[in-house]
Amino acid sequence: MRNEALLKKLTQAQGIAGYEKEVRDLILEEVKPYADEILIDAIGSLIVKKNGTGGPNSKKIMFAAHMDEIGFMVKKIEPDGMLRVCNIGWNWAASAYNGRIRFRNGVNGVVGCRGTIEDAHNDVGKLYIDIGARSKEDAENYVKVGSVCGYYGEYLELQNGLICSKTFDDRVGCFQLIEALRENDGTYPNDIYYVFTVQEEVGCRGSKPTAERIRPDIGIAVDITPAHDYPCDLEGSNTVGKGIGIKYADPSVICDEEVVSAMEACCKAEDIPFQPEVIDKGGCDASSMNLSGFGVRAGGISVVTRYPHCQSSVVSKDDVEAGIRLCTAISKYTFSF
Repeated sequence: MRNEALLKKLTQAQGIAGYEKEVRDLILEEVKPYADEILIDAIGSLIVKKNGTGGPNSKKIMFAAHMDEIGFMVKKIEPDGMLRVCNIGWNWAASAYNGRIRFRNGVNGVVGCRGTIEDAHNDVGKLYIDIGARSKEDAENYVKVGSVCGYYGEYLELQNGLICSKTFDDRVGCFQLIEALRENDGTYPNDIYYVFTVQEEVGCRGSKPTAERIRPDIGIAVDITPAHDYPCDLEGSNTVGKGIGIKYADPSVICDEEVVSAMEACCKAEDIPFQPEVIDKGGCDASSMNLSGFGVRAGGISVVTRYPHCQSSVVSKDDVEAGIRLCTAISKYTFSF
């Protein structure tokens, strides 16, 4: 897989929803040499435009990959120095339990639970974070109510081309857009907007104002999707290593039939391995783009991911590469509508 060092760097950066600056600064340095226009909007999303050559059927295509990750915010500091937290995004209490976290200022901690984790019933309110403080006063030397933290999960090579890390959701999408932008030599007919959004994990917020600003003809979310090929509580057909997912639907969006068909045609023409992607839990930035302005044709490019929303997500390098190739192919595509 190309430029794996960049993917590793992106996953290890921290960007809790609403606090994405570290990730945005990293991406900004990567995209500057290739952009025709760059804008950071009022809530922090990064919009990178690459002009097309135009033509009677040229389109404005907006790709959206979100920079933010799930995490926790301190809501109370107990007298014994333990930190009570609330969700930023959706955290599985059971997978967070006994995990390591890091605050933005570099303070580290371990997630514990008051009572048994079985009794918590996936209630994050039962969790606490132990930073090693001796008392509330001691803890306040390092963190405060309102401080945010995220998972620590190093980048690991597994077998058969699989990799493991925190925040593949959605740094893998950010990586794919950066690499697709590098390939865009300015000869594509379509104007392409590579958008790195904020606050997707708390309600697909960042893609709303960016889509309103751009008014694209086509909006494509570039994100992960949960796998179904391992023992878990989900059912479906998503399989790691089977190719890039072309989204048909999730609870937040029904993708445009012509956009889906165009993606499938691109994959067949370019020999890109792909699989249809359907999930019945979750959502993505395609939903906000779809409903922006007077309506936008929506689609999704999805990397199938095991163990999402934890410190140890797993993806296939081949699927990631296939996603980059599909971003490039659909950017060049001549649409008939």
